[in-house]
Amino acid sequence: MSSHQHPHPTATLGGPRPASGRVPLSVLDLAIVPEGATGQDAVRRAVGLARDLDRLGYHRVWYAEHHLSPGVGSASPAVLAAAVAARTERIRVGSGAVLLSTTSPLVAAEQFGTIAALHPGRVDLGLGRAFTPPTGEKGAGAPPRRARPAAGPRVVDGLYVPGAPQSNLNDSVLRERILAQKRIVGASRTPASFRDELDLVLGLRAGTYRDEHGTSYVSPPVEGADWDLWVLASSAGESARVAGELGLPIAANYHVAPSATIDTIAAYREAFRPGVLDEPYVVVSADVLVADTIERARELATPFADWVLSIRSGADGAIAYPEPGTSPAWEDRPETERALVADRVDTRIVGDPETVVQRLETLRRATGADELLVTTATHDADDARRSFELLAEHWFTAQADPVTDTAVAGVAPALATTR
Repeated sequence: MSSHQHPHPTATLGGPRPASGRVPLSVLDLAIVPEGATGQDAVRRAVGLARDLDRLGYHRVWYAEHHLSPGVGSASPAVLAAAVAARTERIRVGSGAVLLSTTSPLVAAEQFGTIAALHPGRVDLGLGRAFTPPTGEKGAGAPPRRARPAAGPRVVDGLYVPGAPQSNLNDSVLRERILAQKRIVGASRTPASFRDELDLVLGLRAGTYRDEHGTSYVSPPVEGADWDLWVLASSAGESARVAGELGLPIAANYHVAPSATIDTIAAYREAFRPGVLDEPYVVVSADVLVADTIERARELATPFADWVLSIRSGADGAIAYPEPGTSPAWEDRPETERALVADRVDTRIVGDPETVVQRLETLRRATGADELLVTTATHDADDARRSFELLAEHWFTAQADPVTDTAVAGVAPALATTR
């Protein structure tokens, strides 16, 4: 255990359990920009939504970092978190996540340390490891990356785990878009190892940080800051391993990479050593859409495939979120499109409150999650607000039902509600 780590009880992270006895429920907000609206509209709506989430009983709200995406207004997690903290009473605020490709760990820690000074005990600093796209150069001695194979789908304790999507990290359009965005964003820093970046943040907070030459450094906003440090992970690689080694809590991204979530959590638990926490703590994210009826939920869900396709196709990133009724039917799409987005479409949890609660319980059981983090994308902000209201009403107040055979056997019917 590093000298700057002071273990504290893992149970304190989730706060008190809801009256239903279920695990805490939190929200990841991307500040979705729908067709016909502006980014400014989306940011204002995000702040207004946070007030509702505070009232409804959600444990925390995190903001994503996305740049140059027409359909996502959340580009500055620290700014949004500060604005929301000042306008709410109880809910925790944070980042899901600050990307170390574009922001140094010092700057991120100082930003959130400043927020925590004004709102102690309510701030989460979530960090995501820096990502460097393949260069596509073949003369460096290493073979080019090949398309990731699509592993077969499986069912784990009732949870549908899809195969990996048919993606090619060496695709020239995708690669050039990422590299062009990095140039415009100014993401020119050369990250250290993820372990070193997290050690820097923890060491500065403890007031013990020294560089490799033995020189000590002090950051007043970070030293003693009352925030919780989190790691976001989408695979069983470095992020999950380092989070475990440092005894940090982890957020596993089922909503982004559902094929890898079970393995991500297993790698984290295997690597875990008491550090910041005395025991592992796992949050699992999910794409969720709740409506009063299954039919209405399916109708609202129809643009989702187009939206995910825009993210993964290498064009301009996430498009402005389409209006329901404007997207082609699933069976009318080319097979190449379906292969690219099926993992996310099939694992989106869509339906009436009872259906969604049952599937979230399955997700919690299969992953061993200590907390769930839901994200909701709709064209109309009122539909998203209604989704969060219905979910809160049934998750926080209804008594948790025992696991039934229908929760395990209902994989195929669940898929039918998402397409």
